[in-house]
Amino acid sequence: MEYFGLTDKGRVRPTNQDIYQIEAREENQTALLVVCDGMGGANAGNVASRFAAQVFTESIKAELTRPLDAKERQELMVHALEEANQTVFSLAGRQPEFRGMGTTLVAALVQGGEATVLNVGDSRAYLFDGENLRQLTEDHSYVEEMRRQGRITAEVARTHPQKNLITRAVGVEPAVEGDLFEVALRKNEVLLLCSDGLSGMAEDQQIAAAIKNAKTLALAGDALLNLAMEGGGRDNITVALFTRGAEEEA
Repeated sequence: MEYFGLTDKGRVRPTNQDIYQIEAREENQTALLVVCDGMGGANAGNVASRFAAQVFTESIKAELTRPLDAKERQELMVHALEEANQTVFSLAGRQPEFRGMGTTLVAALVQGGEATVLNVGDSRAYLFDGENLRQLTEDHSYVEEMRRQGRITAEVARTHPQKNLITRAVGVEPAVEGDLFEVALRKNEVLLLCSDGLSGMAEDQQIAAAIKNAKTLALAGDALLNLAMEGGGRDNITVALFTRGAEEEA
């Protein structure tokens, strides 16, 4: 199993409100990957994303050493989201400068060939099968809702002036619901979590090519960062990648 993450403030933003965390247990081929993209001003966005990622990870970390079925993975992630949301919401209520802060969150809990993915907001999870990139999550955003309703096309959605207006975030309300997805993860396939600093700057085909042409996940991460920078680098950029490794010869 191989995993890698990186984050960068990009070309335009003065600070980085993104964060990622990865916890892995080689002995039972288990990993937890989390990406958060904070909002609410420089300091507030940093606080929201940092606390959400830390609390979410800490809530699950102790369970990574034991066998987990799909129901258990989902229960762990839902509980972790509740704890992360309560923490950020409470902090926002206690400090005037943090009022209204929140963060996106996308996470994957992988064990062997199975993965549970959870998302809130517009940070995304993708699966790359060696040729094609498939988006696993659905953005919780105003523009994505219009696209799903057929009111605008996917092409219009990519450059819509309100495309960063999200409809669901961690820490903004007393409770939040995340979407859950079960994914079969074959060897050689790559799981990608990212903030919209990547997905908003690059086409899916470009992302797929960057991963395909890289010999390691670290090189893939660097290629994705460069891709986002070449696309304008107008937002913070964060990626977390995971693969079970190469197929073994029979």
